[in-house]
Amino acid sequence: MAAIEFAKREYTLEEVLPRLNPLVSKWFRSNFKDLTPPQKMAVIPIMEGKNVLVSSPTGTGKTLTAFLSIISELMNLAEKRELEDKVYAVYVSPLRALNNDIYRNLKKPLDEIYALASEEGRKVQEIRHQVRTGDTTQNERQKMLRKPPHILITTPESLAIILNAPKFRKALKEVRWIIVDEIHSLVENKRGSHLSLSLERLQEMVENRITRIGLSATINPLVEVAKFLVGFEKGRPRSCLIIDTNFAKGKDLKALSPTDDLIHTPSDEVNKRMYELISELIERHRTTLIFTNTRSGTERVVFHLKSVLGTKMIGDDEIAAHHGSLSRWVRFEVEEKLKNGQLKAIVSSTSLELGIDIGYIDLVVQIGSPKSVTRALQRVGRAGHRLHEVSKGRFICVDRDDMVEVAVMVREALKGHLDVVHIPKNPLDVLAQHVLGMAIEKRWKVEEALELIRRSYSFHTLKKEDFLTLLKYLSGGFNLEESKVYGKIWFDGEMFGRRGKYARVIYSLNIGTIPDEVDIKVRTIDGKLVGSIEEDFLERLMPGDRFLLGGRVYEFVSSRGLEARVRPAFDKKPTVPSWFSEMLPLSFDLAVEVSKFRGKIMDMLRKEKDVIEYIMNTCNTDLNTAKGIASYIKQQMEFLRSLGIETSPSHKVIFQEWFWDEEGRAEQVFHTLYGRRVNEALSKALAYLVSKKLKRNIGIAIHDNGFLLIYPKGVKPIASLNDLIGVNLEEVLKEAVANTELMKRRFRHVATRGLMILRNYKGHEISVNKQQLSSQVLLNVVKNIPNFPILKETYREILEDHMDIENAKKVVKWIFEGKVKVLDLGHVPVPSPFAHNIVLEGLSDVILMEDKRYVLERLYEMVNQVIVGKK
Repeated sequence: MAAIEFAKREYTLEEVLPRLNPLVSKWFRSNFKDLTPPQKMAVIPIMEGKNVLVSSPTGTGKTLTAFLSIISELMNLAEKRELEDKVYAVYVSPLRALNNDIYRNLKKPLDEIYALASEEGRKVQEIRHQVRTGDTTQNERQKMLRKPPHILITTPESLAIILNAPKFRKALKEVRWIIVDEIHSLVENKRGSHLSLSLERLQEMVENRITRIGLSATINPLVEVAKFLVGFEKGRPRSCLIIDTNFAKGKDLKALSPTDDLIHTPSDEVNKRMYELISELIERHRTTLIFTNTRSGTERVVFHLKSVLGTKMIGDDEIAAHHGSLSRWVRFEVEEKLKNGQLKAIVSSTSLELGIDIGYIDLVVQIGSPKSVTRALQRVGRAGHRLHEVSKGRFICVDRDDMVEVAVMVREALKGHLDVVHIPKNPLDVLAQHVLGMAIEKRWKVEEALELIRRSYSFHTLKKEDFLTLLKYLSGGFNLEESKVYGKIWFDGEMFGRRGKYARVIYSLNIGTIPDEVDIKVRTIDGKLVGSIEEDFLERLMPGDRFLLGGRVYEFVSSRGLEARVRPAFDKKPTVPSWFSEMLPLSFDLAVEVSKFRGKIMDMLRKEKDVIEYIMNTCNTDLNTAKGIASYIKQQMEFLRSLGIETSPSHKVIFQEWFWDEEGRAEQVFHTLYGRRVNEALSKALAYLVSKKLKRNIGIAIHDNGFLLIYPKGVKPIASLNDLIGVNLEEVLKEAVANTELMKRRFRHVATRGLMILRNYKGHEISVNKQQLSSQVLLNVVKNIPNFPILKETYREILEDHMDIENAKKVVKWIFEGKVKVLDLGHVPVPSPFAHNIVLEGLSDVILMEDKRYVLERLYEMVNQVIVGKK
């Protein structure tokens, strides 16, 4: 078998069932008429011990696909009374709630199979399955030691802990299968990196080769995800069979708008029509799942829907919210109501994207763009849970840029074009945790440990010098004892092992990759408490930025620990929207497609072709959306024509323009439609170069469609995207972020993950405030240590995971090679239509929705005056 290949063969029910244990086969026949597409392609290969990655929509029987062969094999042993007290299969999922679902979903078939055995008078050993997570009580853990489950259901974090549990390790010595569920939600973050190393450490412990089974919703590229699942052997990916059955369910997707004129229709009227449109959809369906892009948006939608639907005899308790800020019990109650068919509508931000069993959903509504084709399909995949049902999704646009974005996204989704997932590479903070875990197990030769680590997909390109530097840091080699950072391992240059009796305790109490989330207290300079903001909102602030809190505008001055200091700026407008930190970034791939689409529609308009019919047919939009897109792009075309420009902005042409704002400042707009992660990299680098030249601070506003540089009063713009040609983007960005809030916060997260700052010491929780104060001191200490691993990882995380430096470099390369042309419009009397939302990013807040609508209408009219004046 080639290393990674796609499955082509489908097996029939008649081929599969005889190979299953007779009781399992009989149970299957009495419950199902046929195998589902993934079962036809994956059950036999799993039985043959092949690694498989199953990518298939919700409701196609992925979980049973993974477990059928395993249950069959365990039942063969149980009938012979050969089941031993050890773990045969490990199931890992990112959600505790999903683990509990799996426990229940396994219990039912096992109970029914045992009932069949009883009917036939057979005495069969019990197949035990149990959940082990952070919620598992000490008493239950003790029971598991005495009688280990044959199928262990756990999370990535708990798996890493039990790898080092001396007594439980013995039960893992002969694991034969490992199932990684919802793998698409793990690969793109450090939880996935952590798990990929745990898988290699488990394989190292086990005497036989483990069969790996990955279960995934829609994701791209599948080959890379398969490599992530199976890891590497001697520098080459292990073999894996990819089962891609995403064709198995039909899709019914459409873009809708409450009006074809989102500029002149008053804000109240747009909202009214939007909620009426949603309520009509809810009434026509049994259960509707509504996704918003922010938690605050979720609560707002529930509030408005209740008032609209309240007049239509739908009960107040038939609509509910579900998001991460709600308590676990509230979420559980909502999930149970949903499963029991007691809800007509449920509104969620991201918390219901993953595959917990939420019962029957026949429609998914998305308000605003979900910012990626993959995410759109994952969300819509929650509808039509059964195999032969269609996944039905409706995308509601409430903004002109949204209209264009959603139309293109629907087109790409229907074509099956997916965004490329970003998988973190070589995160040194994650590696630090595992190195300590490995040191607790035994003494390691450096080469032997490095070979194991490089078997993990996430670390297969790890440089030896980075590994040696990390070992030096973990062994206390940088003289940081004065700063209370002590060695946790010993390292003599060739071998390493654990140091001190507390190593095991430190490891088990500080494992994991999710940082502690806290609220930041906001005080005025004289110490008066104003309120609180989220930490990820604070990390985006620069001194001088203004934001709204409690209905008033404040200017950010500085922060220390978990406190931000501000001064009142009541007579000024906010420069940072309060919801900014919650917004999902537009994917690079979708952004490029939107660019191409805008260029194509403008070219068609120039040739006076019928674009409305074209948009409706190719993008599956309603008439309102098609008309809105056409008028938006037409206005941009006419504005450019008024300046004597006949070139269309597209994936091959980037426009830049500038204008004087009401405060006498020059605002320079760059139409880089590449998504916010790329734009953050481009804007921060460019602003840093300009501020060095001017020796003055430059303001930045970032949007998915471009970015804005705001100059000091009276200073004319001097920046061009061409300035980034020949620049070492990585080094410039490192300098640009070195003294920012983003750097301070991310350093704390990395230092905590990398065991430089402990969250828990000898059973005592260390407050986040203390962690933050420690990290600020440590950051100043290590800033001057070349290649210090925790600092190096902080920069990597900011540039690669938070921003998108790779695609930013690609854009600069395209400009250098002439594949993308930068066209400078110079000074414009008023921002062009495509610039309006980018400009608004610098001065709007969700609470000022009326102002936003008013500003857009005013800009629209000013553009029209320019166009008319030039005719």
